Amino acid sequence: MGGAGKVSDVRGVAAGAAEGAVPGAEGETEARGGVMTINMGPQHPSTHGVLRLIVTLEGEIVVKVVPDIGYLHRNFEKIVEGWAYAGIVPFADRNDYLSAITNEIAVCLAVEKMAGVEVPPRATYLRVLCSEMQRILSHLIYYGTAGMDIGAFTPFMYAFREREWGYTLMEKLTGARMLYGYNRIGGLRNDVPDGWLAEVEKFLDFVERSAWPEYMGLLVENQIFIERTRGIGKLTPEQAVAWGASGPMLRGTGVAWDLRRTQPYLVYDEFDFEVPVGRAGDIYDMLMVRMLEIKESIRIIRQVLRVLPEGSVLAKVRPNLRPRAGDYYSRVESPRGEVGVFLVSDGTGKPYRLKWRAPSFSNLALVPLMATGLKLADLIACVGLGPDIVMGEVDR
Repeated sequence: MGGAGKVSDVRGVAAGAAEGAVPGAEGETEARGGVMTINMGPQHPSTHGVLRLIVTLEGEIVVKVVPDIGYLHRNFEKIVEGWAYAGIVPFADRNDYLSAITNEIAVCLAVEKMAGVEVPPRATYLRVLCSEMQRILSHLIYYGTAGMDIGAFTPFMYAFREREWGYTLMEKLTGARMLYGYNRIGGLRNDVPDGWLAEVEKFLDFVERSAWPEYMGLLVENQIFIERTRGIGKLTPEQAVAWGASGPMLRGTGVAWDLRRTQPYLVYDEFDFEVPVGRAGDIYDMLMVRMLEIKESIRIIRQVLRVLPEGSVLAKVRPNLRPRAGDYYSRVESPRGEVGVFLVSDGTGKPYRLKWRAPSFSNLALVPLMATGLKLADLIACVGLGPDIVMGEVDR
């Protein structure tokens, strides 16, 4: 079963979505009431975490935006220099708590490469399944908060209906609802419980056939939502690449870069799925990429369920692991983009250096470029619908 390289265009998927940008949304620079600088955050309901934005306005028009970060700094990279490699895995969960499984896998892949550990096939396939479940759940909370940022509360409740169901499934598998600590160097802590795979299939059926069409009709195809997002926060592919954007934010500009396809890891090259991309590079296209990725994740999980091999889920690994000296890098496609782990080993049982490549950090840097010249309310939309930031990952 080979993975065909496919790219899908997000425009034209949402039936009834009006074409064209919002009149007057770009380039309006006339001063209204003079220049004023205000703080948005760090405690603000529209900043998606403890983020401070220093915003310069001319009346209602955004002249300049300066993100001020560091309010959630935990010193992750320095702390783990004194830890055994196995202890890093659950701590990495806290960087991006909405994609904890993905963070664990990124660390495990780096250490397994360093130590030459061969992971059992069943564990590798289950890692793919868990990664795509995580992507679905992350995109659901993005969908719900995207609606609230525009002023629609009801979509949030619909998204959480399925998100809670998915979290219950993850809790049955891992013992935790959000910060799992499920991956181990060499595989997984435990196999799936009896009946769990059938429950996953039931969840996928409901999301695909019932919930996803509701999401589209309730918010994405709503004319008010379309007029608030089409033509807003536009980025060119060249800007997105130059600033290091990744994930749905990058693909929303039309760049079909997805590590699962372009730099396959685990066993993603065995599966058939499409890479949704945008055309306009606005926040509407960035949202549509995520909505279509929910369906593609369902598609991948179904393929995993069909070919999941039997066997062990954990290789035998020495508890006092001492990888050979050298530099090692692994990267995975998280719901927010490219998560990279650069590890330097000096041959001891603790890393000499760990550098975490956080997609939220790079994606957040593009918000000033997206929002300058727009209205203050559009800045809120750009922060919420563009980068999909998690501040624990930005600050680390």
